[in-house]
This record gives sequence, C-alpha cells and structure tokens, in this order.
Amino acid sequence: MTTFVQPKTWGATLRPDGRARFRLWAPGINAVSLEIEGRDPIPMAREAGGWFAIEAPAAPGSAYKYRISTDLAVPDPASRAQAGDVHDASLVVDPTAYTWRVPGWSGRPWEEVVLYELHAGLLGGFRGVAERLPEIAALGVTAIELMPIGDFSGTRNWGYDGVLPYAPDAALGTPDDLKAMVDRAHELGLMVFLDVVYNHFGPEGNYLGAYAADFFRQDVHTPWGGAVDVRQEAVARFFIDNALMWLNEYRFDGLRFDAVHAIGDPEFLDRMAGEIRAAVEPERHVHLVLENESNDAARLRAGGYDAQWNDDFHNVLHVLLTGERDAYYAHFAEWPAERLARCLAEGFVYQGEDFDGHTRGVPSGHLSPTRFVPFLQNHDQIGNRALGERLTLLTDPAKLRAATGLLLLAPQIPLLFMGDEVGSTTPFLFFTDFHDQLADAVREGRRKEFAKFPAFADPEARAKIPDPNARSTFEASRPQPGADAEAWRTLYRELLTLRRERIVPGLAVARSEGAEAIGDKAVVARWRLGTGLLTVALNLGDEAVAVTAPETAPLTTIGAGPVDGQLAGASFVAWLEV
Repeated sequence: MTTFVQPKTWGATLRPDGRARFRLWAPGINAVSLEIEGRDPIPMAREAGGWFAIEAPAAPGSAYKYRISTDLAVPDPASRAQAGDVHDASLVVDPTAYTWRVPGWSGRPWEEVVLYELHAGLLGGFRGVAERLPEIAALGVTAIELMPIGDFSGTRNWGYDGVLPYAPDAALGTPDDLKAMVDRAHELGLMVFLDVVYNHFGPEGNYLGAYAADFFRQDVHTPWGGAVDVRQEAVARFFIDNALMWLNEYRFDGLRFDAVHAIGDPEFLDRMAGEIRAAVEPERHVHLVLENESNDAARLRAGGYDAQWNDDFHNVLHVLLTGERDAYYAHFAEWPAERLARCLAEGFVYQGEDFDGHTRGVPSGHLSPTRFVPFLQNHDQIGNRALGERLTLLTDPAKLRAATGLLLLAPQIPLLFMGDEVGSTTPFLFFTDFHDQLADAVREGRRKEFAKFPAFADPEARAKIPDPNARSTFEASRPQPGADAEAWRTLYRELLTLRRERIVPGLAVARSEGAEAIGDKAVVARWRLGTGLLTVALNLGDEAVAVTAPETAPLTTIGAGPVDGQLAGASFVAWLEV
C-alpha cells in the first residue's frame, strides 16, 4: 500500500522531530496566536493570501485552539479530532498510528456495488457498525454508506449539521475506531462509502465567519446562508483535501457528495474529481457519487463521477406505491407509469421540463444505466416526513416486495436504507441535539414546515410531530426488525444472489433497449447486457395487465406473475435471454 501523505494546506501536521506545523486561513483578521493546552500563546506568522502558520512542539493528543481576538479562541476548522464538542479544543492526530490489517485492499468494480445506507450513531457508533457488518455482507450487500460523520454539535445528529468536516464526531468513536470499522468491512469484502457535505456548515459551532468571511459568497444564497466560495483557492483546497483524507488516510472506497447543486460551481466539481482520480493509487477502485437536484448529466462522463442518486426513481415509485401527491410528489403524479418507464430507459424523468417554475435536468438517455443510483427509501425520503414513516406502513406489502424486485434486478446501482432488509416499521425521524433558543427554533421551524400539508394544518396535529432535540426521538429511530423480518431477509438474499450471478457479469456494457407503460401502474423495460437481453415487468396496480413474455423461463417472479399473457397485480418478473 502506498504510504499516505497527509494534505498540509489546513490544520495540524505532525513532523518527525516531535513538532507540528499549524496552518489557518484567516484573511479577515490581522493576527492569530496558537494556544496549546498548558502553554503560553505563540504568535503565528502571517503568510501571503491570508494564511497564518507556525511550527511548535506537539505530540499526538495535544489539545490546541487558535486565538483570533482577546475574547475568542476557536477550534481548528480542519481539526482531525476534538477534545470534546464543537466549541472545545482540537487534538493533534497521528494519521499513521493505526496498523491496517488489510493493507492491500483495492476495492471492487462499480458494477458490483449494492449500497446500504446507515446512520452510525443509531447502530452504536463505529464499533457497533463493525459488529453488524457480517450480517450485512451475508445479505449480498457489497458496500455500506455512512451518513455524514464530521463533528456536529451535541451527540445526536443526522450529520448534515456538521461544522468540523475533518474530525469524526467523538460521539461515534475515535479516528482509529473508524479505521478499524473500515478495516473490518474490507476483511468481509465490503466497500465503505461516506456521505460528505461540502455545500454548507451547521448552525452551531461554525466560527469561520469570525475570521474568514470570504469563505462564503455574499451574492449566492442557499437554504443555509451564503454559498461556500470555492472560487477561493483556500476554500477549494479545504474541501478537496478533506475528500483525499477520507480516501487515502481512512481508506474509504467512495464518497457521496451531498447536494452539490447548492455549491453551484460545475468547474469546481470537475476539478475535485480530477484531483481525486490523480491522487489515489491507480490500482484502487474509488467511486464518486453525486446528489445533484439539477439532474446534470454532464458531470457523469467517464473519468469524473461514477453516478448520481436518482431521486426521480424514488419519487415516481412512491406515487405508484402510496398514491401520495403532496409537495414534490405532485410533479410525478400525472402519468406515473410513463414517467417510470422513462426513468428506467433514460435515467432521469426530468430532462429539461418545467419543475416548480424552472427548467430541471438535461437529456440523459445516452448514459449507461449504471450511472444512476435508485432507491425506494433513504434518510431524506423517510426522515423528512413529519412522522418518519417507512414504506412498510404506507403501502401494501405485496406491492413493496414487487418494487424491491425492480430495485435489485434492474441494471442501475441499487441503494437500500438500514432496516429495509428486515421489513422494519420503526420510524426514522429527524433528530438533533441543540439547546436553548436554537433548539426552540429547530423544533418550531420543523412544525411550521409541515403546516402546508393537510394532515398537519391543525396546530394540535403539528404538536404531535416529534421534537428533534428529544433523546426519545433519536432512540425511536433505531431500526427494529418487523414481524415478517425473516421473509424480507430471504427475499433480499435471493434477489441479491441473482443480481450477483446473472446481472452483474453483463453490466459493464449495459444499454437500454427501451421501456413503456403497459397499464396505469405497470411498466416493462429491457436492457442489452453483456450476457443477454434483460427484460423486467412490474405491475403495482390491483388488476392484471397484458404483457408479452419472452419464451425463456423467468429469472424470478414476485407475486402471482404472468399467466396466459397477463401480469397479475402486485407482481414483478424478470427474464434474461442469453
């Protein structure tokens, strides 16, 4: 394994002589001092471009802060670990201290990826996740994806409110605990992906505005404030070096970049992908995935990003499964079967059409189906519901099983959410650990957000929305097996075995052969794989629909399946003609 060279642009970098170099970008102030616990402050030297730097004696575990004014000392924004929470001192970390058990791991090809999204805190932190990995691997999953782990305020958070993106949150474990979890995954043949947030910082513990206001743009606004200004070289380096740290120091196999449309700079995205590709060992399989509301197919070209989360797939299937038409589901409520057919054949549903008064998306039919990551559920689609209900409570189980067949056997790269595989009915709620006025604002803001929904128009109904800051909200979100857990496990194992043995060998050259609606809630789709013609048919309606079945025997049938040219309701079937 190539020896990791730690990025030195930001933060504390250990030297071989028992010293460390500390570096902070603070263009908004004239002086910065380093305060290492138990010592007098040391003035830092001012460098060109707004940088301050100093070398000082420091061992692993040394606690430090930057003094930026007489009344304010701040943690390192590139802290590798915290002595406590986001307001406390940062710790010097030795990135080479952990001894890898699987140093030669090189990952797995993209075509083999089956993602399993999880929240590390709900599973007992990094050590708890490591204990769960054997059962996840036995299911047929090939990669876990951690929701963001960068240090956030308190001990309970989804992770998207992080403010110290280089520091694994102490509530989840130490940096070495995280590395041991990754190591254990690699021992089991599992890849590990990480969701990273480069579009904003959380509301508690972000001090950048006090000394580096130029980190943020004043002319471009996001739901979280001014957009990060990646045109500034120091800002671009902050995020690119962070990505390289996770991939090279922690040996993650892939990154999922949250809401890059809020960054609003395609050139930066291309630069970041290029630098990552150049900086990891050429023999490693490292995968980069976008969340991009803009449906920007240009970012999905060869050599850049492997794929994009496909919200369109979820949205149209949710309409078909539940009949819901509120909020963004309204954009998928008309002709849902036709929209699903387009999604299966071409990737995005929206490819330049009007969406809430603006044009969304560009043509994507030229892309391989493996450029898209579909899902039936994820943290957003469950947790952004007022009561966090899963599909197990929102639709007929037979229809959910049929939709699961489509998710796992279509050529796109599937993503599951923790609990899917055991038919969990426990909620996944929005939770935080804020206090005082911020806690009140988050609680009331969430209830106000749902006032536009008919079910929560009444104040008494809104009052029943769980308080995000209550520990009980966090505890209620731990996924528990449903009453028919073993039946769901069996279904997932069987489908993922079929995917591994019959679908994956032909995915590298997969291309669409078209799809069409065959009923109000039914579709048929075909893809040419390297191993033959894959055809799938799904009927989420209650009545049978006509379907032309290939002459070959089905790979699998879920539900009653096709009889005499009719596909029964709540059914899925797949064929592979070799």
